[in-house]
Amino acid sequence: MITISEEAQAHFAKLLEKQESGTNIRVFVINPGTSSAECGVSYCPPNAVEDNDQQLEFNGFNAVVDAESAPYLEEAEIDYVTDQMGSQLTLKAPNAKARKVPDDAPLVERVNYMIEAEINPQLASHGGQVVLTEITEEGYAVLQFGGGCNGCAMVDVTLKEGIEKQMIEEFAGELKGVKDATEHQAGEHSYY
Repeated sequence: MITISEEAQAHFAKLLEKQESGTNIRVFVINPGTSSAECGVSYCPPNAVEDNDQQLEFNGFNAVVDAESAPYLEEAEIDYVTDQMGSQLTLKAPNAKARKVPDDAPLVERVNYMIEAEINPQLASHGGQVVLTEITEEGYAVLQFGGGCNGCAMVDVTLKEGIEKQMIEEFAGELKGVKDATEHQAGEHSYY
């Protein structure tokens, strides 16, 4: 579930030496499965371990994970990196914002996972996001842009050069393309 590098394990072991005996670390996700998900690591004293917590054994300590956070910490990595700026702990949890779905899950679930795990984090830096509204019978994913993407002059480029290329590569043979919901639905919001 969680990979902790040798350097990070040594760092945690050193920090835990100064804590109450039996203290471990807790790895958790706040707001799991949402675009505002945040991962964290804290001390976990012996009296703070719950019955439904998972305990993962590492070199000299356990990583304690609560049942709600566990599915969102699949493939998480903790590292301790040293560079010219100093040392820092890094935590990467690619599934924190969306629970990983199996490879054989329905196409709509796999597309939604890709949107939450890969595409929306890229758009978030511009205050934008997309939502899958449907997958048409012809094999087109219809996306609704929101946030900072609304009214942005680059929406078409983002859709065709970015999102569509990523999705067609990921879902080769399953998706033919991507459409903006405003171009797909005729009505008062469409530009013709």
